[in-house]
Amino acid sequence: MTKVMIRVDDEVSDELLSAFPQLVPTVTHTQTTLTGQVLDQEELQGVINHLASMGITIIDVLTIPD
Repeated sequence: MTKVMIRVDDEVSDELLSAFPQLVPTVTHTQTTLTGQVLDQEELQGVINHLASMGITIIDVLTIPD
């Protein structure tokens, strides 16, 4: 597993956040940061694709070292 942080330029709805139970949201002003574990690159890409398909602009995707 890899710990990641995904920062997006939007307040993400609870409904959309429910699609990513493995990620913990932190909302500040008009940005949301999702932090948590993903199994592999494929799962991370799935999260990124889902956010993008909802029209959400992704600002950062970072891997957090152990």
